[in-house]
Amino acid sequence: MPESSTAPVAPDRAGGAVVPQAVFLDLDNTIIAGSSALAFARPFARAGLIDRATVLRGAWAQLLLVLAGADASTMDTLRRRMVLVCRGWEVERVRAIVAETLQEIVGPLVYPEAVRLIEHHRAQGAEIVLLSASGLEVVEPIAELVGIERFRATRMHVEDGRYAGEIAFYCYGEGKAVAAREIADELGLDLARCAAYTDSITDLPLLEVVGQPSVVNPDRELRAIAREREWPVLAFVRAASRRDRLFRLRDRLSDRLTTGAPGGAGRVATGAAGGGGAAGAAGAAGAAGGGDTGGSPGPRRDPALLGAAAVGGVLAAVLAGAALGRVARGR
Repeated sequence: MPESSTAPVAPDRAGGAVVPQAVFLDLDNTIIAGSSALAFARPFARAGLIDRATVLRGAWAQLLLVLAGADASTMDTLRRRMVLVCRGWEVERVRAIVAETLQEIVGPLVYPEAVRLIEHHRAQGAEIVLLSASGLEVVEPIAELVGIERFRATRMHVEDGRYAGEIAFYCYGEGKAVAAREIADELGLDLARCAAYTDSITDLPLLEVVGQPSVVNPDRELRAIAREREWPVLAFVRAASRRDRLFRLRDRLSDRLTTGAPGGAGRVATGAAGGGGAAGAAGAAGAAGGGDTGGSPGPRRDPALLGAAAVGGVLAAVLAGAALGRVARGR
């Protein structure tokens, strides 16, 4: 499918109707910018659940996720650390903290394009489903915030009202595909007539189980696969956001590592909702080159490589800006 500023309708990969029966959406970097789990580090610290060092490690992990994406190794490390950190926490206390700070923390992170996408598919009569590797207590209120009633999230074992330090269901990787199949069985849906949107290579099992896969702000590996399989590539960008500037920096680095060239004629749809298929749903106020050209997928993505290439300068700029802001306020 060529690049187009008119957002051509993406046909159902199964050859059926364009309008999907259900739409499965990832959360982190798809509906919101960054990690929903890490976003609540500061409120948890204020409540005494974690210390300052853990907050700083969470901020660093958040930055790496924005710049490098979340591969299986990164997500496994985060999962193991988070399970250990939250062991013994009172579940209801976590729910209360998330509820009290939801608008403050998550509200500014929601992509307007994602909201329009959800509204567009809902208007077409599609079932909207949120699938996230983040914990249930975080995902449930976010789903309500963006108007999604049906969702699946990671569930922890709970004993006497506290997290026991073990995972009951990990809604990640193949787990998302399993959740999609279960929901399809419950509702009598044909997955070949369903759509999915996600940003990460770790969600490839979900994308492969539906008939209308699309990728949003994809990491380098997923971008290469989407280009090879001609899946729509959507760019969700919130205006004047530091995190979005980091996303654009990450994408430029990814494209250079993927193609070995400064850029290329990409196929990235942006803009308001319109049309019937995946690209049409995202609409197109314009289209931008994002390195989605043919060629070798290049070397395997290494988060440390992207971090070494960009984190130092970006982090220094962020810290310098924060310091200057404190100085200015002190005058």
